[in-house]
Amino acid sequence: MSIIALVPDPDREPATEWAAIVAETPLIEAEVELLDVRIALMDRVPSELDRRRLRRAEARVLAERAALANRAPSGEAA
Repeated sequence: MSIIALVPDPDREPATEWAAIVAETPLIEAEVELLDVRIALMDRVPSELDRRRLRRAEARVLAERAALANRAPSGEAA
């Protein structure tokens, strides 16, 4: 899971900061979903349905990371 650090940058406008947060929202939601699945599976043996849910959540995180990386302007890392 990536770490989001909100460090004030005097060179960036607040609207730019907000746009960056909005752009990362789908990834954050996907990571929260993956965390929910992992927490749910901590105290039981996963069934086939549980394994599918876990794979689906992992795939969504990877897809959102790729989408965010492809949207990132050149020169900025996602």
